[in-house]
Amino acid sequence: MKKVMMTALVAVAPFFYGCGEKTDVVESGTYQGVVEEVEAEKTEIYVKTADDKLLELYFTDKTSLTQNGQTATFDQLKEGSKVEVQVEKVGNRLDPVAVKIME
Repeated sequence: MKKVMMTALVAVAPFFYGCGEKTDVVESGTYQGVVEEVEAEKTEIYVKTADDKLLELYFTDKTSLTQNGQTATFDQLKEGSKVEVQVEKVGNRLDPVAVKIME
């Protein structure tokens, strides 16, 4: 029983850590904000929107990332960068369809 509990805790631990703040789920759409945190090893970013929502976005193989109309690489995303994100709400998860670095 102990082994099962430890395995379950290890499996869900990444969902409780990350940015350390409660994240929000918003409707599908386009939002502007500032990158609060970049987790390169997970290709994940946290974006704080103008209306104070914190979006947790895990990039997928379908996510497009651009800057100045050109394809960008994930390492160009930095904390404090202004971004525009197009997200699709899938259940209680947000999938980033497109991320545009604004500066």
